[in-house]
Amino acid sequence: MEAAQGINAILTDSLSPDADRRNAAEQQLIQAAESNFSEYLLTLVQELANENAEGHIRAAAGIALKNAFTAREFARQASLQAKWLNQTDQETKNRVKQLALQTLSSNNAQAGQATAQVVASIAIIELPRNQWPDLMHALVTGVSDGTPHQKQASLTTIGFICESQDQDLRNSLVTHSNAILTAVVQGARKDETSNEVRLAAITALGDSLEFVGNNFKHEGERNYIMQVICEATQADDSRIQQGAFGCLNRIMALYYENMRFYMEKALFGLTILGMKSPDEDVAKLAVEFWSTVCEEEIAIEDDNSQVESSEQMRAYYSFARVATNEVVPVLLGLLTKQDEDAADDEYNISRAAYQCLQLYAQAVGAVIIPPVINFVETNLRSEDWHNRDAAVSAFGAIMDGPDEKVLEPIVKSGMQPLLQMMDDPSVHVKDSTAYALGRITEACSDAIDPQQHLDPLIRALFAALMSNAKMASSCCWALMNLAERFAGEPGAAQNPLTPHFHKSVSDLLAVTSRMDSEAGVRTAAYEVLNVFVQNSANESLPAIASLSTVIIQRLEETIPMQTQVVSVEDKITLEDMQTSLCTVLQAIIQRLDKEIAPQGDRIMQVLLQILTTVGGKSSVPEASFATISALSNAMEEDFVKYMDAFSPFLYNALGNQEEPSLCSMAIGLVSDITRSMGERSQPYCDNFMNYLLNNLRSTALANQFKPAILQCFGDIAGAIGGHFETYLTVVAQVLQQAATVTAAPEGSYEMFDYVISLREGIMDAWGGIIGAMKTSGKTQVLQPYVPSIFQLLNSIASDVNRSEALMRASMGVIGDLADAYPNGELVAAFREDWLTALIRETRQNREFSARTIETARWAREQVKRQIGGSQNVMLQT
Repeated sequence: MEAAQGINAILTDSLSPDADRRNAAEQQLIQAAESNFSEYLLTLVQELANENAEGHIRAAAGIALKNAFTAREFARQASLQAKWLNQTDQETKNRVKQLALQTLSSNNAQAGQATAQVVASIAIIELPRNQWPDLMHALVTGVSDGTPHQKQASLTTIGFICESQDQDLRNSLVTHSNAILTAVVQGARKDETSNEVRLAAITALGDSLEFVGNNFKHEGERNYIMQVICEATQADDSRIQQGAFGCLNRIMALYYENMRFYMEKALFGLTILGMKSPDEDVAKLAVEFWSTVCEEEIAIEDDNSQVESSEQMRAYYSFARVATNEVVPVLLGLLTKQDEDAADDEYNISRAAYQCLQLYAQAVGAVIIPPVINFVETNLRSEDWHNRDAAVSAFGAIMDGPDEKVLEPIVKSGMQPLLQMMDDPSVHVKDSTAYALGRITEACSDAIDPQQHLDPLIRALFAALMSNAKMASSCCWALMNLAERFAGEPGAAQNPLTPHFHKSVSDLLAVTSRMDSEAGVRTAAYEVLNVFVQNSANESLPAIASLSTVIIQRLEETIPMQTQVVSVEDKITLEDMQTSLCTVLQAIIQRLDKEIAPQGDRIMQVLLQILTTVGGKSSVPEASFATISALSNAMEEDFVKYMDAFSPFLYNALGNQEEPSLCSMAIGLVSDITRSMGERSQPYCDNFMNYLLNNLRSTALANQFKPAILQCFGDIAGAIGGHFETYLTVVAQVLQQAATVTAAPEGSYEMFDYVISLREGIMDAWGGIIGAMKTSGKTQVLQPYVPSIFQLLNSIASDVNRSEALMRASMGVIGDLADAYPNGELVAAFREDWLTALIRETRQNREFSARTIETARWAREQVKRQIGGSQNVMLQT
């Protein structure tokens, strides 16, 4: 490295607002680290420890030093840690750590803060390896005996260490819980005279709570910790109050079962007082405490409903229910603290209160209704818009939680006043009313009388949608809920929406065609159009046929727009429009089914034009593929006339491992197209199989792709029948190898889910293959693979982790095998007790759908026929 006096200039430049100077300095630091890592570390730590250097220079040295040990990217971080562990001599390590700990006592706040990061970044490496055994003792000593600056820096260091997400470190911190608690509780006490020290302590305490579970089990230690935190909620400094309420939130989430005594003695009162704090940040954290209580009690009730014995039940204290009459009125009061200038995504006290009220309703059910309805009746006609807005918001907030039958009469009596509020002079009140109607249509839709409420409700929502962009998302959400609620039975001639369908479509087309419509409003309106089409009754099919012409024309009009894009915003707007139009067109095709055929040429022409011109990293190809999938399902064998033009795009997507979502869509599309075209898909199957097998072997694609690929093999086999024999040897090897994947008993839930979905894919593949070989008279080529199929079925039978889809697919394969070998060739396998039990368990499972149970019954009949047939045994199991 350059001479020591030159380090100041480099560090100064590393903080420069001039990008060229900053980048040059960073390059010099990188080169110095690469040329002599140990010297680089020593130079930086000496400058960090230099009491004669300016604070910003020392801070820059600390940042550079910290960056020598840590990085955001996992691979880079591992490389840096290896450098410290394996390429740094012990003398240098000791010197760096010694000077860093020494600098924690510096009177310079910038140096102390930077040093805290340095010490924490080394601790992340060394504590899990037991290589810095005296660190925690040194930090505790710094808190107990140090100057205020040293106390603050030591506590900040502990906080940085505890907030790290490194799992090895987090595991090792449990062994240091006594030292951590000693330091942070000492610094957080009310007799600590420095607010900065106390704040650092309460922050570190919040970060350490996950690791002190053993201490929380001891009543004496727990009492002392809770006393210190409760006292901190009453500190003069609002930052300390915030930290204390943050600690209480985490404690409630981690140690609910230990909180009964403290809730009764202190926390009820302290948190309600905190919710009324003039400091909004304190009030929000106090509100969040009750949100945490509700979340925990909802989770506990859910857990307890699933256990098999009372010994397994978690402690449940009904904190929220007991406090309803004290907490809910405060929350309702806070709902009136709206800021009319707040951004849509701004999290303020009224929104915190609204979220808590929603959770409260889920936690206590009907208990919440009386105080809320009393508040609504008192404030709905208030002259102050804040109160009217809070009233309609509160009404909507409690729609999910109480029993729907209890809410129904309340909603019915409230619908007329709510519809009147859609004409309120305040746009805030109107928006909140639209959102409340959305909540009602989602959670309590049975209370909406189609004769009495539907017409004025739809009129009000469309009027608001067309008049004010701020209300668009709430109105669209409510309209989509209505379309789904009143869809009626599939195939019905009419449903309650039929009289409103034509006018609704016209209004939505008007909104989406307006040049002054915001992009978000247009997208939301297209989503509503999509849902209205999906849930339409048969009498609306002529209107949907007319709509198809409009949507195709609009899609065609976007083609020349692609050459007019001049900005990123233009590109995003155009792609959103194309995606929305494709999605609506997909719904139209699915609804019209074979009646779409006359439009098929025009649809494919515009979609192929879009695929030709659209750029990479876009959502449009996926939407186009989904529309093409719907068209292939509708046109079946006739879709083959588009394949020569379309297949290059499909092959490219199958091979595009850099865009996994598009690749995944292409895999699903191969399944759809082959199922639709049947044997006519055979000329394209060599390419399909090559791409699918390549993706199966790829390390770039996640394991989650594999089940869909295996299922796709089954669909291809089902389509091309005996022609699949060409691929059988390779595919069978793949399926046999996939069948060996298992999840260890201590494995993650993700691994269990993956194994189940993989087995579903294997069974779907074998089902398609067995059927293909049977219909083509080629069952003899399957015989070498039959034992491995039964082996997997046996593994499934002995594994408690199963899904309904896996059991249905397994039943299908069992029945298919019995049907494929009708002369009793597999009788020995079918007489196995485990196989009989597997069929019986599936057939008798009351939680399974009729389709699954019927498949199991069919499999049983096939097996009975097998056992009753010839005794010429092919397979011994």
